[in-house]
Amino acid sequence: MSRPRLHNLAARGLYAITDGPRPDLNAAVEAALNGGAAILQYRDKSGDNKRRHMEAADLLAVCRRFGVPLIINDDVQLAATIGADGVHLGEHDGGVGAARARLGDRAIIGVSCYDSLDRARQLAAAGADYLAFGAFFPSPTKPLARRARTDLLHDAKALGLPLVAIGGITPDNARPLIEAGADFVAAISGVFASADPCAAARRYANLFIQ
Repeated sequence: MSRPRLHNLAARGLYAITDGPRPDLNAAVEAALNGGAAILQYRDKSGDNKRRHMEAADLLAVCRRFGVPLIINDDVQLAATIGADGVHLGEHDGGVGAARARLGDRAIIGVSCYDSLDRARQLAAAGADYLAFGAFFPSPTKPLARRARTDLLHDAKALGLPLVAIGGITPDNARPLIEAGADFVAAISGVFASADPCAAARRYANLFIQ
């Protein structure tokens, strides 16, 4: 049985992931949210902790205006410090239990499962709120990422948690992933490398309109 949902995670839609650092980050994020992004993840792999704190806090204020949850990539401490809605954990970012203890029951804790249904089962049992699989297609952000099969999404539905598909996903190749069971499709460059993040986000969001 899945854990009761205490947070404001949307049912389905576009999961937009930032590509910072960039000088127009707030404007790009606001455009993506105007385009219909359902979740925003702040992802910045630089070591500039002061800037990352300031940017994340600013983005939280933007997300609050749109009623969209802000997830912090990899950094439980940053999520706790600014009061973000949750954190996304990769395989080297600590356990779900430790993140839950630090962030509380209402936090959204997402996890990368890559191409592994066994890992997804373990993390679902540990209390994760959503399971991310991929890469499904070649990704400009992670060109060496391990590849996942589309039928993995179908198999993972039995775990009873929202599923996120990631990795080279465009509005043109996302439909089979949604049909296979993806509740969210994640995009980095597909949204934030666009000259018009609002229009780009809307193309993804429209895939979920019945």
